[in-house]
Amino acid sequence: MGRTIAVSGSASGIGRAVAALLRERGDEVIGVDLRDADVLADLSTPEGRARAVEGVLERSGGTLDGVVACAGVAGATTLTVKVNFFGLVAMLEGLRPALARAGKPRVAVVGSISGTQPLDEAVLRACLDGDEEAALAAADAAMEKGAGLRLYPSSKSALAQWMRRVAVGPQWAGEGIALNAIAPGVVRTAMTEALFADEAMVKVMDEAVPMPLNGYADPEVIAAALCWLVSPENSHMAGQIIYVDGGAEATLRGPEVF
Repeated sequence: MGRTIAVSGSASGIGRAVAALLRERGDEVIGVDLRDADVLADLSTPEGRARAVEGVLERSGGTLDGVVACAGVAGATTLTVKVNFFGLVAMLEGLRPALARAGKPRVAVVGSISGTQPLDEAVLRACLDGDEEAALAAADAAMEKGAGLRLYPSSKSALAQWMRRVAVGPQWAGEGIALNAIAPGVVRTAMTEALFADEAMVKVMDEAVPMPLNGYADPEVIAAALCWLVSPENSHMAGQIIYVDGGAEATLRGPEVF
């Protein structure tokens, strides 16, 4: 019998690939996105976050086997912080009780190799403090200084650190909920189309994210890893960040185990 799994960002990219693969395996997918989804919700706003939670709970009947949080924004704007951190965290916290009612609940979030790269400390601290107003003010300050490109890695690093902090606590591991993350390298999606069209940006990407194993990834590659994380077989992983990045993290950080 299939399981019921919510997928945010299900209308495109990695989220769409995840939803397709889960359905092929016989699972019921509740897609959450701005359009072309079962639950239409904007994770950049408190109202949209509440709508996402309410919609998923209504469709799942209050019990949820898994969540794959793929929704994300890559621009150098405050929207990146709103969606990538506060939107996903609010959705996951809102769905946690429904997950706790399932037999083998699993959650996977999409991080990024960029979370290991230079970021804005003020944005990161405010995110981890749960202070959205302060985080957005810090993001505005970063953009004024011409450091808007640091908002994406800041949001992804904050998400990964939040995940590791709560995953082993009583509300997640203590309730039997396995919470982990996949950190992709460069993935060929609509979000990266403009980058691939610019030769200068391709060179920047290759220097920032070297991928010696098989180069750039298709979304299906990341989807397969995410689907394993939310499978019943994943019984003992908690708070782990798995780099599906063609070897970028190991290349950049070296052989030390962090």
